[in-house]
Amino acid sequence: MMSLRPRTIAIIGAGPAGLVAAKYFRAEKAFDKISIFEQRSFIGGIWNYTPEDRSESLLNVPQTDPSGQNQDPVWRECSQNSIHDGDISRQNGVRKLASFVSPIYEKLESNIPRGLMGFQNLNWPKESQLFPKHETVLEYIKEYGKDVQDLVQFETQVVNVEEAESNSWKVTTRNLRSGTSQREIYDAVVVANGHFIVPYIPNIPGINCWNEEYPGQITHSKYFRNASEFTNKKVIVVGNSASGIDISSQIATVSQHPLLWSIKSTSMFQPMSDPRKLDLPPISKFHISNRAVEFEDGTIERDIDAVVFATGYFYSLPFLKDVKPDLIADGSHVQHTYQHLFYTPRPTLSFLALPQRIIPFPVSEAQSAVLARVFSGRLSLPPLHEMRKWEEKVIEKMGAGRNFHLLPFPKDGNYINELSNWALTAPPREGLENEGKGKLAPVWGEWEFWCRENFPRIRGAFGAKGEERHNIRTLEELGFVYEDNVKQVAREERLI
Repeated sequence: MMSLRPRTIAIIGAGPAGLVAAKYFRAEKAFDKISIFEQRSFIGGIWNYTPEDRSESLLNVPQTDPSGQNQDPVWRECSQNSIHDGDISRQNGVRKLASFVSPIYEKLESNIPRGLMGFQNLNWPKESQLFPKHETVLEYIKEYGKDVQDLVQFETQVVNVEEAESNSWKVTTRNLRSGTSQREIYDAVVVANGHFIVPYIPNIPGINCWNEEYPGQITHSKYFRNASEFTNKKVIVVGNSASGIDISSQIATVSQHPLLWSIKSTSMFQPMSDPRKLDLPPISKFHISNRAVEFEDGTIERDIDAVVFATGYFYSLPFLKDVKPDLIADGSHVQHTYQHLFYTPRPTLSFLALPQRIIPFPVSEAQSAVLARVFSGRLSLPPLHEMRKWEEKVIEKMGAGRNFHLLPFPKDGNYINELSNWALTAPPREGLENEGKGKLAPVWGEWEFWCRENFPRIRGAFGAKGEERHNIRTLEELGFVYEDNVKQVAREERLI
């Protein structure tokens, strides 16, 4: 078995996952230093809505390069009060904050019901709707992170992480206000920067020339803010993930009809048929003549005004480019990871919330519970060859591409419980909460699995309420009653 005992921890990112990690590390009472580096002026990560910021050097057409780069902030005037006011830059007496492009759009609502989405021991505001608005989610994260905010170095960007002596890591950061750089040695590094940074726009035949001929008409869902700019336009939306469905539905309220919806397969979030949309297969070619786009079934649509690619993101780690063996190849997944969590060659480097098709907040908690116990010495990792074997098995089953980190239901719930049960095997330590067991990870029971299995249907019923959905607070108001499910299961069991 492999035992680790780092004393100093660097966490990259003060979004939900980074805050979760900090709480579990602090609860272990085993570390000399815990630092969270956050390039924004506030906690919350991408949940910080940036309505004015919609362009950056990462947007290329096509965009097939996962390497990414460190971005410079846009300094925005800040009119609201901040609980870390002293950390906000002031220019000529005006309060400024460091802003980075976020994929949040004006009318975004969570696609996960709040009872399933939340952190342990923190209730959502009673007045918040069942699928919370993005503003509510941000305030919820801020409330959750209050007791670890003292660990955050705001407006501090991690520029590079490289191997140092004695299995430690040299972390280079840049203070975004002063522009000065600093290097520090940390025993362990936790990457919690998310994977909604570098957009993916496929290299479809003709797309480059089409974009040059009609600049600004091809974009990515990361830069969508509201539907008004598509009023009376002939629009194609590519992709039917949660964002593709939601954005296409919003645009369809103002665009020409039908909105052209290019999709590969049926989505788990697929709502009822929408007469405002025309389902089409993937795009096969862009034609400069007549602003035309051709689809795989031979359909050609002309006079296209806008194409929005809701085609997802690359995994991108530009600050880890010097780490070998490479973590990023084609950007489809993070290589050399064990349990989607530890960097196998040097497990003092770890990653949070890499999996997709998951409920991210409880997954981050379960991961952090294991991580904190491993780094505090209460849990050990298997030998290197066993960790490599785990990755090989996943590749054998799921492939070495985009499916590697996919954990669709019920895999996500099982993953949470497997990690939580692993964390519970750590021997108690005097002085820790829960009779020495430490901060406990979430464990999913029957209700969570029931809700997770049904939430696409729940989300569809919620959306069907139109504006009335803002007054929906509970599953029961939509006709989803867990007790009825229990009774139905019992009846079925009696019939067997």
